[in-house]
Amino acid sequence: MEATRIIAVRHGETSWNVDARIQGQLDIQLNDTGRWQARRVGEALSGEQLAAIYSSDLGRAHETARAISHAAGIPVVAHSGLRERRFGLFEGKTFHEIHETWPEDALNWKKRIPEWTPPEGGESLLQLRERVTRTMSDLASRHTGQLIAVVAHGGVLDALYRVATGQEVNSPRTWQLPNGAINRLLWTPEGFTLVGWSDTQHLDQPSYDENTA
Repeated sequence: MEATRIIAVRHGETSWNVDARIQGQLDIQLNDTGRWQARRVGEALSGEQLAAIYSSDLGRAHETARAISHAAGIPVVAHSGLRERRFGLFEGKTFHEIHETWPEDALNWKKRIPEWTPPEGGESLLQLRERVTRTMSDLASRHTGQLIAVVAHGGVLDALYRVATGQEVNSPRTWQLPNGAINRLLWTPEGFTLVGWSDTQHLDQPSYDENTA
């Protein structure tokens, strides 16, 4: 069977990214930098022969995907399985606030305890990995021999990287997850293979235009 080629993109920047505030599945929109990053991603991928564009249904990812859609001329298909990890009670809080108010939970989070779930409906790392693997495999299986773009979130891409490289959910992270970065993978029924990661060349030029100059 031919492989499905995947371009996986993290959404553009939000003000909560800047503030280190946990977004989780709250629907936070892109800031000006994030919108610029989305446009740059769209321009960078304009020459790719995309068969489909899939996106988390959260606004920050969907707006980023729409910039790719505009350049490629094909619609975005939203999928809730691509949403960020559920962080329960922690959503809307900063890392500092979590550490000060829930020190034991903050330690479990820092240690990447696989089974630990954030209080009040959070999702464990094992649950996140299962969801991401299932969703991405389902989407990729629809497009064997083709190229698709997937726009999601830092937690989703972290899980996908680990699956593709055979790393455990609690292994220390040694790779980057920049907003607006382009990542490339292959999928076959045997699993995922990493091709390239954290390409940000399209974001290297200064972030100004006629509205900000």
